[in-house]
This record gives sequence, C-alpha cells and structure tokens, in this order.
Amino acid sequence: MVLVDTSVWIEASRRDGDLAHKVGLENLLDAYEAAWCSPVKLEFMGGSRKEDRKKLAFWFDCIPYRLAEERHWELAKSNAWKLRDKGHTLPWNDLLIASMAMDLNMRVYAKDKHFELMAELIGLRLYLPGYGGCYAPDEVS
Repeated sequence: MVLVDTSVWIEASRRDGDLAHKVGLENLLDAYEAAWCSPVKLEFMGGSRKEDRKKLAFWFDCIPYRLAEERHWELAKSNAWKLRDKGHTLPWNDLLIASMAMDLNMRVYAKDKHFELMAELIGLRLYLPGYGGCYAPDEVS
C-alpha cells in the first residue's frame, strides 16, 4: 500500500498537471494500492473549491484511509527533532504524513522535495512508479 501525498493529488487533478504523476496515480488506483490519510484530507479537501467538494468526497470514500493516531504525532515529533538537529526544519504536515507511512510500513508517493530529504535522512521509503507509470510492487514488504 502506498500513502499518496497531497502534492500528487493536486498535480493529478490539474488540467495541465504532470502526465507522469497523473499516470502513476491512476495506475496505483487501478492496482488498489493507493491510500490517503487525515493530514492529506485536510490539505487537499480543505483547499478544494466549493463546487468540487461533494464530488471529491464521494470519490475519496472509495480509497483506503488511515487516521493519524497519537503514536504518529509522537513519531513525527521525534523525526522533526532528528531533522532539526541535522539543520532541516520541515512542515509539520509532511513530517506527520512521513511518520504515518513509516509506522504503517507504507511507501509515500510525493512530488514534494521534503519527502526526498526525509528518505535520505530518516529512512522514509518512497514510491516510484514503474516503467510507463505502471504500479511497482514493494520489494521490501
């Protein structure tokens, strides 16, 4: 299962969005491997246009959802300290999404560079689509 960050949902929903991200997300959805979480729900749905909200809510009801729990907030705090001690201050929502993925043994599909930094410094596993955007199974699970 792959936790899809807001950056990919936004990119995929744009008319002129990056085709690679659109196809990558579409194939994740087709493989029933895409998931979203409460921080992404706030970021994406909170920023949606009034006329799109009902349609998006209906669409997202079909996708596996992970709720942020207290342990995820604690892990995010710990990861924030590790990153800050290395000279990096990242947005809390990105830290929470990454920490949830780490705790739940999920990869993150993101366009946001903060996630690449977390992969390098705290061991977050990132999702990269396969050839032509095809779903790429996890080799570690």
